[in-house]
Amino acid sequence: MSMRLKSVLPRSLYGRALLILVVPIVTIQLVVSIAFIQRHFERVTQQMTGGISVELRLVLDRLAQGDEAAAQALAGGLGFGLADGTPPLHDVRRAPWDLSGRVVADTLRQEVPGFLGADLLVEEGRVVADFQLGPRVIRTSIDRRRMSATNPHQLLVLMIATSVLMTLISYLFLRNQIAPIKRLAQAAEAFGKGQHIPYKLRGATEVRAAGAAFLDMRARIERAIESRTLMLSGVSHDLRTPLTRLKLGLAMLPEDEETAALLADVADMERLVNEFLAFARGDATEDGELVDLAALLRRAVDNAERAGHSVELRGETALSMRLRPAAVTRAVENLLGNAWRFGTQARITLSSTERTARIVVEDDGPGIPMERRDEAVLPFARLDGARDPNRGGGVGLGLSITADIARSHGGVLRLGESEDLGGLKAELVLMR
Repeated sequence: MSMRLKSVLPRSLYGRALLILVVPIVTIQLVVSIAFIQRHFERVTQQMTGGISVELRLVLDRLAQGDEAAAQALAGGLGFGLADGTPPLHDVRRAPWDLSGRVVADTLRQEVPGFLGADLLVEEGRVVADFQLGPRVIRTSIDRRRMSATNPHQLLVLMIATSVLMTLISYLFLRNQIAPIKRLAQAAEAFGKGQHIPYKLRGATEVRAAGAAFLDMRARIERAIESRTLMLSGVSHDLRTPLTRLKLGLAMLPEDEETAALLADVADMERLVNEFLAFARGDATEDGELVDLAALLRRAVDNAERAGHSVELRGETALSMRLRPAAVTRAVENLLGNAWRFGTQARITLSSTERTARIVVEDDGPGIPMERRDEAVLPFARLDGARDPNRGGGVGLGLSITADIARSHGGVLRLGESEDLGGLKAELVLMR
């Protein structure tokens, strides 16, 4: 029951705030209006129609005594119209919204003997009622204002109009109050995707405090990233310089097995340094741009084929979205590198929804056990001896870098098992 109720209730802050404001107001107005109509209009109508009933009985008594002239004179003095009812009325005819008309008819039925029916529509502003008097049917026409107060539906119309007006005013007020919250959410979401959009403090005091905290947090994170990038630039230069000297020194030595082994060690060191720097840098300095993700994947597949690897590309052939192309290319190449290192076949599938883009890379390798998949995305995690860097393996940063790139695009990296190929299935989800 609660789940069914949640599915009906609005999900947006606009809808819920309006629900909180409008429902109590409308409920109170309905309760007060119904109680007022029942206690005031019905009783007033009963009293006024009761007075008319006394006058009707007096006129009908004169007619029953056979004094037609006196009855007509009395009816004229009281403001009644008096005539023969042909054909007679046998029901009460009134407008559906005429709530007091029902009370008028019921009071006449109870107070005046011989009541047959009434028509509250045939003559505007008057009540036409028929009474059985022996063999005759007497029809009377009475001013409606003498039998009931102003029609109560006017109160309901006024209540509805007031409710609509107050709801509109509440909506305009809420829109101005909630708009800063939405802008704050958009700025935070964009920052999570690596984008920087301007945000100014607006709205209520609490919203301004939250916005100020967000701006302060964003500034600190950006300063930390900038400081780390500057530091890594210096570290990169300091590390590459001795490696370059080592390579030059080894190039001048005689070519033999020992020199070749040393050159291989220097190449491994250079590769490790590059991976460490790529992990620490995280491509934070790259700006997002509108890119065709399908074309980016095709270029990655072409590069793989030129390197002697075969990759199958499936899914959408065109998908434009804003991302950091170099970072996403690095993530895809990391996943393909794992696929070639531990398997012989690789496949990429691109799909999308309204909010996300999914890049699935599958291979036919041994895969990763379910209980160790969380560990696999940790920095420097090597799950088995095959990942020994001294034997051509990695240093345990490929999946960690890919997961960071996914998070920087507001997405996630999921690891699973390929149903078709039997190896690892890496699902890279990016927010559009």
